[in-house]
Amino acid sequence: MVSSEYERRIAGRFATFDQDGNGYIDRADFNVAAKALLAEFGTAARSDKGQALYVGAEAFWQGMAGIADRDGDQRITREEFVNGAVKQLRDNPDRFAEIARPFLHAALAVADPDGDGSATVEDTARVLRSLGATQETAGTAAAALDTDGDGRIGEEEIVAAFARYFTVPE
Repeated sequence: MVSSEYERRIAGRFATFDQDGNGYIDRADFNVAAKALLAEFGTAARSDKGQALYVGAEAFWQGMAGIADRDGDQRITREEFVNGAVKQLRDNPDRFAEIARPFLHAALAVADPDGDGSATVEDTARVLRSLGATQETAGTAAAALDTDGDGRIGEEEIVAAFARYFTVPE
């Protein structure tokens, strides 16, 4: 049985995706997130990195819609999000990670200053702030992602943490 506390936590994470605050998640929210991230790093939308980010955002949207958009209206309500996350993702966080991976991979590339496949803790915090996290939350979360303490955050660290945040009840 899924606890109501878990459902409350997942419902609270809905706002992370509802970028425009209109009460539902749709394709536009993923485009808003991509645009904000590109603006934060001064990356052109028509660049290879910009195009990859928009393609990743679309893939993420399609994956989310496939899991949670129960009525097929191309919008995910808070209730659909909670039910989708609770029923389909809680027991399989790896599935959520794979849905998010194309977007996270592209976001990492935008934030990766030297192209080595990782971003600094500071640049990761910038990504999180551009997606709506407060400065304090972004800094704390980015530092926690640096699990090996080398000051760099790679794709596997980001993908695993993202999946845990949205699927693990603790």
